[in-house]
Order: sequence, then structure tokens, then C-alpha cells
Amino acid sequence: MKIFVLTGAGISAESGMGTFRDKDGAWARFDPMKLASPEGFEADPDLVHAFYNARRQKLLTASPNPAHAALARLEDGLGARGGELFLCTQNIDDLHERAGSRHVLHMHGELRKARCMVCARVMPWDDDLGRDETCPACHSHGTLRPHIVWFGEVPLYMDDIQHALEDSDLFVSIGTSGSVYPAAGFVNEARYLGLRTCEINLEPSENAPAFEERYYGPASTAVPEWVDGVLKVLAARG
Repeated sequence: MKIFVLTGAGISAESGMGTFRDKDGAWARFDPMKLASPEGFEADPDLVHAFYNARRQKLLTASPNPAHAALARLEDGLGARGGELFLCTQNIDDLHERAGSRHVLHMHGELRKARCMVCARVMPWDDDLGRDETCPACHSHGTLRPHIVWFGEVPLYMDDIQHALEDSDLFVSIGTSGSVYPAAGFVNEARYLGLRTCEINLEPSENAPAFEERYYGPASTAVPEWVDGVLKVLAARG
């Protein structure tokens, strides 16, 4: 069995990484076009850097929760039986990797990385980032930005995502709002391709009716329960 899992902010909420689109989220308190757009960065790079520096430092103190660990178990369980997990996340945190997932595709970039706007080199970055930094690769000054896909930019790895959907048997969306495109459209693409579809969320997403199976509850309990069920079925098949 090949399973495509898409994760969103809801899977990391119990690790202290707040969601952005709920009533208390960042976009209810801040203008996203000032903090998460190329235009906002050009207008006030110090403000944008400060926002992501604070988020990066918060991430460094966060820990994976049982939902992240369960998906790592699923990757191992599928691999042991000749299957495969394609884990695509909208999250810019690295909690999947720290929980043990080995193959994670970050379609919206990664908070613990920086990208040079001159040479396009992507590099690990855990310190604060500012416009006084020099690119370690090309030595350009003041050209580093967070390795984040901002509003108006094209998500990463879209060809890989399309190929993975075409090669999967089951599409599962975990902790997503169903409002951010193109990710919100993956379920319709999956249905067009004939995949089974499943949503696991704290509450129904905006596109919940598109899913055949739905499980609701905190990610730290709902995801491990679902993974246990999948592994049990695989074990029964031998």
C-alpha cells in the first residue's frame, strides 16, 4: 500500500506551534502581506526577519507530539511490508523529522533554513537572520531570507507531489484547514485519480465533504489511533 499524507498546522498545534488561521492565529493579529510576502519583505525586511526569528526560536524549544511519532511508525510499518509513505507537509517546522520520519517534503519551505536571493543556495540556519548577514556560499551581503514560501509564491515540489498522488492508493489530510491552495485541492485531485480519501482533524475542514472517511479529535490521539488501525490491517494481510 502507498499512502500520501498531507499535514497542516493542526498536527503541530499540541507541540506549541500555533495555527495561523483560527480566531487567535497569527493572521488574525498581523497583516500577512506585511510579514509573509515578497512585497512585505522588500518594504520592511527587519520586521519580517524579527517575526521569523521569534518563530524559529520557539521551534527550537518545541518537541514532537504523539501524532508526529505515529506517522514515523507508519513509515516504518509500510516500508517493512513493501509499501510506502509519501509525507508532504505544509508546515515549516521540522517536528516530523525530529519524531523519526525520514522522508518529508516541505512544500512551503523550512523555518530552520535560509535562502540566498542571489545564488539561490539553501542552507541550515538556527540563529537569528537579518539583512546584515553574508551568504556563506556566494559571499553576497544582505541577500539571505527565510526559506519560506510566501503569499504570491509557488509552493515547492509540485511535480513530485503530482507524481506521488498518481502513484498512491490512499490520500490522508491531517490537521489542515482546507482553505490554503493548492494543498486544499489535493483531495479533489486524489478523488479524480480514484484514491480513497480520509480526513483527520480537530474539527471538519472547509473541504470536509470531499473526504470519504473522517476522524475528528486532537491530533495526538486521533492520528495514533488511525495509524494503529492501518498497521493492524496490514498485519492481517500478512
